[in-house]
Amino acid sequence: MDTGGSVGWDGDVATDTATDVFEEHRPVLMGVAYRMLGRVADAEDVVQDAWLRWSAGARGDVREPRAFLVRITTRLALDRLRQAQSRRESYVGPWLPEPLVTDFGPTVPDTAERAVLADSVSLAVLVVMESLSPLERAVFVLREAFGFPFAEIAATLDRSEAAVRQLAGRARKHVEEGRPRYEVDPAQRRDLTERFLAAAVDGDLDGLMSLLAPDVRLVGDSGGKTRGPLRVVESADKVGRFLVGAARKGASEKVGEHEFRMLELNGAESVLVLVGGKPDSVIQVEVADGRIQRVFIMRNPDKLVGLAG
Repeated sequence: MDTGGSVGWDGDVATDTATDVFEEHRPVLMGVAYRMLGRVADAEDVVQDAWLRWSAGARGDVREPRAFLVRITTRLALDRLRQAQSRRESYVGPWLPEPLVTDFGPTVPDTAERAVLADSVSLAVLVVMESLSPLERAVFVLREAFGFPFAEIAATLDRSEAAVRQLAGRARKHVEEGRPRYEVDPAQRRDLTERFLAAAVDGDLDGLMSLLAPDVRLVGDSGGKTRGPLRVVESADKVGRFLVGAARKGASEKVGEHEFRMLELNGAESVLVLVGGKPDSVIQVEVADGRIQRVFIMRNPDKLVGLAG
């Protein structure tokens, strides 16, 4: 990498140069860490730790800063993921990843590349990835989301290339089998999301039933810290009645003025519900064949902090 002519990677590197190099690669590092951990705050902590190692370490032998930084970040995320998995075993109710505002910006102009990045950060894929081993998850993220060569992944994980190829094959097969194959026009998804929201807020059971697939599933994550289903709700009748009941209960409590904002989270149109100006929940739907197939509702307040303001 061109470092500006006379400046090298040893002890005489200017601090601002080291900072510039790190900031150039920060989006990739955050992308790797978030996909591995499913938590924005945890990903930010990992990237901060990577920065501390980068800024304090000797960089004289570093010829490819991006590969070096991804290696550090992946290993730090692996350590944290192993710790998090034991905590998730005692998690109250279904687990969903922390919602992430997605804006891939002008650095990702290609439509196909945007689609790959959006898919790799979707709620559906991240939920399936929870059942992968930490190593399988690392390989899947590095290979499928960012296209790293097997040899580079092997060096990052201190594994043979053959072992990495095996891990990649298992992870890809598991994710393909577990994730739904929903393809829908974003405009149709937005339309169904808006109609779904209107029917739910109005307590219109018939309206909801006309939008829901017969085998629709509702996954709610409250973490046991606020009201929410502690199990996945299945079938149009049960999901519809649950939503109508939740709307009536919310209206009767009069906890504050409700505001609804549409925004892109995890690569898909979503609804942010604010109560009294504070994030209360996030709603996202998956659509196929003109019907809503799955509803995600995030209500764990710890996972909504990043959406405030």
